[in-house]
Amino acid sequence: MPYKLSATLTGHTSDARLACVRALSTPADDLILSASRDSTAIVWRRDSAASSFTSDSVFHASTRYVNAVTYLPPTPDAPKGYAVTGDQDGVINVYSLEPTKDDPDYTLLGHTNNVCGLRTTPTGNIISCSWDSTARVWKNFNSAVWDVLAINEDEFITASADKTIKLWQQHKVIHTFGGHNGVVRSLALIPDIGFASCADNEIRVWSLGGDLVYTLTGHTSFIYRLAVLPSGDLVSSSEDRSVRVWKDGECAQVLVHPAISVWTVSTLPNGDIVSGASDKIVRIFSASEDRWAPAEEIKAYEDVIAQQSLASHDVDQVKIDTVEALSNPGTKVGQTKLVLNGDITEVHHWDGSVWEKIGERVEGSSSEKTKTFFEGKEYDYVWNVAIEDGEPSLKLPYNVAENPAAAAQRFLERNNLPLTHINTVVEYIYQNTPGQTLGTGGGEQYVDPFTGERTRSQRVASGSSGSAAPASSYMDPYTGASRYTGTPTPAAAAPSSSYMDPYTGASRYSGASQPAAAPAKPAGILPMLQPVLLKEGNLVQMRAKLHQYNADLGHEISTSALAFYPEEDRSVDDAFAYVQKCAAGKRPTNPLGTVHIDSVIQVLERWPVSLRLPVSLTNNASLQVLDLARLIIAFCPEAVKAPGLKERLFECLFKAADWKTPWAKAASKPGEMNIMLVFRALANVAQEGSGAADGPWLGQILKVVSDAPYAALSGAQRKPLATMLLNVSCVTLFTPLDAESRALHVSMIFRVFEEEKTDSESVYRALVGLGNVIYASKQQNSPLGGAQAAQVTRSMRDLPTRFPEDRIRNIVVEISALLVSGIL
Repeated sequence: MPYKLSATLTGHTSDARLACVRALSTPADDLILSASRDSTAIVWRRDSAASSFTSDSVFHASTRYVNAVTYLPPTPDAPKGYAVTGDQDGVINVYSLEPTKDDPDYTLLGHTNNVCGLRTTPTGNIISCSWDSTARVWKNFNSAVWDVLAINEDEFITASADKTIKLWQQHKVIHTFGGHNGVVRSLALIPDIGFASCADNEIRVWSLGGDLVYTLTGHTSFIYRLAVLPSGDLVSSSEDRSVRVWKDGECAQVLVHPAISVWTVSTLPNGDIVSGASDKIVRIFSASEDRWAPAEEIKAYEDVIAQQSLASHDVDQVKIDTVEALSNPGTKVGQTKLVLNGDITEVHHWDGSVWEKIGERVEGSSSEKTKTFFEGKEYDYVWNVAIEDGEPSLKLPYNVAENPAAAAQRFLERNNLPLTHINTVVEYIYQNTPGQTLGTGGGEQYVDPFTGERTRSQRVASGSSGSAAPASSYMDPYTGASRYTGTPTPAAAAPSSSYMDPYTGASRYSGASQPAAAPAKPAGILPMLQPVLLKEGNLVQMRAKLHQYNADLGHEISTSALAFYPEEDRSVDDAFAYVQKCAAGKRPTNPLGTVHIDSVIQVLERWPVSLRLPVSLTNNASLQVLDLARLIIAFCPEAVKAPGLKERLFECLFKAADWKTPWAKAASKPGEMNIMLVFRALANVAQEGSGAADGPWLGQILKVVSDAPYAALSGAQRKPLATMLLNVSCVTLFTPLDAESRALHVSMIFRVFEEEKTDSESVYRALVGLGNVIYASKQQNSPLGGAQAAQVTRSMRDLPTRFPEDRIRNIVVEISALLVSGIL
């Protein structure tokens, strides 16, 4: 029997950008776990009476994307087992399925980047893999020392972006499998054979001894996930909108989806297939007729697929046949055929028994540019742009009548990407529209607010080479302020680019399959105008702990007067709700204001020292309030803009952190954490919209912070301090500091260079800050003094030797070029 639709499970929301079903786990015929970029994981259970799946529990597992999920077998404490989730921040949460509660039973910390895969062993070990280039085995909810991904209790496999696969015997590499031409995204064990791996649009099946058994081809775009049926047959999901079933080395069936990508696939013990796609829907397909959906539901689903529009470049052949060609059987499952039916070119594929219509190819006459549909609109181009290692490519839609800068800005904002990459996206559009006259339809006029320079498209359209254009209508989505983006930066837009994160130096995957683009030209990052805002945080956990602390105060007669007042309770909840929406990519209409900051101040001033600095870090109530203040400032800087409000807030924050003058190193771990959070709040306030540079306040803060000896700071405190110095430099590109404050700012940067011995990240951020200061000195005709200029030269000579990293050398080269140009 062929597989047909059995059920459609809807429950994941569209409140967040790209809120797609990202991962699945199917441990039993009556249990499905799904994880989504809407920040949740859902437990689906089959109702035995109705034979249908319904949502049993929803875990708000993160404030960011939840990209991995698995099932942990039952224990005495959790008789129904656990759901294990991994998120974009590298946090793994473990939730009991009975009893269920929104707070995790365990939180596993150790990864420093996105957790992209989770598995478990029968004995209860958790195995996680991450973009931090490690995998971890967790025993008894603690991390072991192995950097591996498990096959069984003793043998492990790792799949990597370096195109290799490694077989491990505990700590030792037994064999390295090579041959893939791209990122190896998924692995699956195949009984009695070995395992399967996928990269780009190819699947390889290997023996554990290292032999390539066979190769499977048929997908026309990236393959994202592999799974194995109880029969041993293989299942794959892909960006070509399909799930494919592979039997005896051949494609046995293609299950087309009405979505851009099918991100994940899993199998139930009864042989049913479960898929999760970019349309936020979990679907179940069954080969058992008694589990098929009603005939009318299957017909409606097939009609939706048949009515889809497909771009010509997404169809793997160009020959167009007549309708009569459908009377001849296909040569293989998944074969595609284009058929002219009247004026419509239909796309059919062979499912093994009949030709099935899967859409209509969108194209015009020979004199008309083919149009491509994307989200219900027609575009001249829709490019696939891959920006993250192992992640689905993003769609960049464009019409030649549009201003390329407006299209680039829309693309970056829609996908929550840094807006400083706008010029690189514009260049990418030009590279892939040869022979076209762009921007003829007018549209938004994007202008560099710092130099008045227009984008390339505006200069081309007007026939000028650099004259100023009307005022920019481009606005920062958080602050409403203009941004300078005059220097192209290595970005995620060009598929052939070797994009490097300007803050971490980490590489990004750039394997979009089409169209090919010219290699990206080297480009610097100075001036760096967009500050590094420290926005990460487990909001669900913070909120729960804060309310628990407050409830504990309220339950005791001796402390009940310290609990939240009703208006404070409302303000704190409003603040959490606002920040959570911002973190999910939605800008609330009602900004936070003075009342919310006042509530934070009042709580910190009223709660006793025993709550602010307890022995146990996990009970640090003050830390949660400090962290909330830090996030309010990050997402709503205008909340602290009222005259005198920043002064009150940070005076309170310094006091809550037990900041002493003269400086004394924090004696406890909670005290150290609180001081670190003050540094992070200071980093976030140094941005446009907060009024940080209005008046003498920023200079006064620099004086207070400079009292802290760098040698007395922990590693957790040094990085946010360096981030603060970088962000201050971003602010001063637009609003110069007075001479005394600028000299203090520069001296603090030099202190990082001189005293930091191990943390290259702090040095790198301080270097970018120095580069901004030097750049601004030219623009503002205010050179540094002779002593500081000489110190710049010494630092540029010394740092690449002490920190021999490409990103350090690159930024030193940029700063040195500014020196040679006679700025100082």
